[in-house]
Amino acid sequence: MNVPMLDLSEQYEQLKPEIMRVLDEVMRSSRFILGDYVKKMEAEIAAYSRAKHGIGCGNGSDAIHIALQAAGVGPGDEVITTSFTFFATAGAIARLGAKPVFVDIDPVTFNIDPAQIEAAVTEKTKAIIPVHLYGQMADMEAIVAIAKRHGLVVIEDAAQAIGAKYQGKCVGELGTAATYSFFPTKNLGAYGDGGMIITNDDELAEKCRVIRVHGSKPKYYHHVLGYNSRLDEMQAAILSVKFPHLDRWTEQRRQHAATYTRLLQEAVGDLVVTPKEVEGRYHVFHQYTIRVPKRDELQAFLKEQGIATMVYYPLPLHLQPVFASLGYKEGQLPEAEKAAKEALSLPMFPELKEEQQQYVVEKIAEFYRHFV
Repeated sequence: MNVPMLDLSEQYEQLKPEIMRVLDEVMRSSRFILGDYVKKMEAEIAAYSRAKHGIGCGNGSDAIHIALQAAGVGPGDEVITTSFTFFATAGAIARLGAKPVFVDIDPVTFNIDPAQIEAAVTEKTKAIIPVHLYGQMADMEAIVAIAKRHGLVVIEDAAQAIGAKYQGKCVGELGTAATYSFFPTKNLGAYGDGGMIITNDDELAEKCRVIRVHGSKPKYYHHVLGYNSRLDEMQAAILSVKFPHLDRWTEQRRQHAATYTRLLQEAVGDLVVTPKEVEGRYHVFHQYTIRVPKRDELQAFLKEQGIATMVYYPLPLHLQPVFASLGYKEGQLPEAEKAAKEALSLPMFPELKEEQQQYVVEKIAEFYRHFV
């Protein structure tokens, strides 16, 4: 049996007539830039996130970059973030001339450890970026409390967490702003790149809108340096078809996660550490990520059995060569480094079948019976 990491083909076949209809509508309208579908998705996703504003942009990486610039982050500033995440978070900080300051993670959630943030605050600190990794929100109450004590901006990197909640609060409700990615693999994915900033801050929202169109306002008058980064009308039209299904797909992901956890505990017990949904949080399981011994050997074995898995992420950001000048050394953030050696994400998508999950777990159990 082959089990892919992600398979969007069944979903596409179900949605195909409606997707073809909206794409044809866009082409007939000839409104390809910031048209009605972009406005519709900005309004609907902002409302879904209980935010006043949604600002569509080219991708999730640009969303972080634009939000930081709009918040006034620039050369000489420091931004505190997690070391265990995708590169885009720290890349956005560095491209603005600011310094990423990495802190370690909570080993249970893989998210930034609030207990270590305050010690990293200096007079240069301007912002904190918590990343809601794998679909579970970071400890926002503690993070926001630190930010208020020091007058800092909080930009939530929610690329993997649309629909997640923290004590009933949505992504973006507690921070200054939050950013989404609509990369095809995301829980709400387009058929190309796309991103969005959501915020309740009127001034920040207006700055983001200006920055995404070359810093132009009014048109052809530029008071700030911006970018060409807009949510494409075609992608917005596709998102408009997929968005009404998001909550159902999220529940399917949560059911798959519960199935994995039950099967793994029955098959291998404590040998594999399964994800924990912290009390008061609603995990949307963008990824189902386990901690395992002999991770790389297990991944190679599963590949031989036709099972795709992924390592998110094999090298923490503080040890990435591009950030060598920041002076971090191996051993400095031990939990992030440990997670990078143990974390393994299993196949996860709404249309995943229980027999596929059973096969994945059977092969994991087989590996540990014979090779450990």
